[in-house]
Amino acid sequence: MSGRFEGWYFKHQINTAGSEKSLAIIPGRSDDSAFILIITNKKSYHISYPLSEYEKCDSNIRVGENIFSPNGILINIQKPEISLTGEILYTSLTPINGDIMGPFRFFPMECRHGINSMNHSLKGAVIFDGETQDFTGGKGYIESDSGRSFPTDYTWVQCNAFETDCSIMASVARIPFYGLRFWGCICVVWLNGREYRLATYRGVKIQHCERGIIELKQGKFRLCIAIDEHAGQVLPAPNSGKMSRFIHETLSCPAQFQFMEGSHCLFAGKSDYASYEYMMNVTL
Repeated sequence: MSGRFEGWYFKHQINTAGSEKSLAIIPGRSDDSAFILIITNKKSYHISYPLSEYEKCDSNIRVGENIFSPNGILINIQKPEISLTGEILYTSLTPINGDIMGPFRFFPMECRHGINSMNHSLKGAVIFDGETQDFTGGKGYIESDSGRSFPTDYTWVQCNAFETDCSIMASVARIPFYGLRFWGCICVVWLNGREYRLATYRGVKIQHCERGIIELKQGKFRLCIAIDEHAGQVLPAPNSGKMSRFIHETLSCPAQFQFMEGSHCLFAGKSDYASYEYMMNVTL
């Protein structure tokens, strides 16, 4: 697996009585080590493991004593910089219809993205540095990435913390492809049990993309996202199979979403708990 990485993004959020908790955990492996990345609203952690402590079987991942699966996670991390233990179970997962990469899944790509569940229910708690964080009744999201490197320029936003039964993921990236480069987009709006997909291979047009703004149009559908970004946490990211690049992710920030079909508004909502990454040197 030289020059390659793979990782899974397990996000957990709950907002009860005005108290919001967010926790993202990313298990994976690169050329040089296995790892678990942990993101909160205040801090991030990078826990390294020997490659011998990484195991993947179907959709189940083990890193050290930690287990990750579509059914939930079992965490036992005891390090000088962090103590994190507990179990969170997942129910009512919502996978998308087919591969988000579409026909590009048949080609060698710098980075392959996957969506495992747009929205699911949580039950369980973790003890984080002595403080119990109960996520029972909260919402989860799972995605994955694999390949050689993250795109040089990209942005990504994800949110399922709405009063309406809705989950949205959108990403715009500059993609190397057989010696050329093009701007590509993948996006899913999961709304009341129905999936809407906007993607390069379906003719989506990136009408505008800059820090805090994404506007997409595909036929009669139009998605507008405005993000009020907060200072993000620093994370290592893959570059040629090694975790040698650094990016920033804001785990929870305010964002507004509007999804139109012609003149009809299918969804309009605001959330204070959108997750956002912006690593672009240009404006589209």
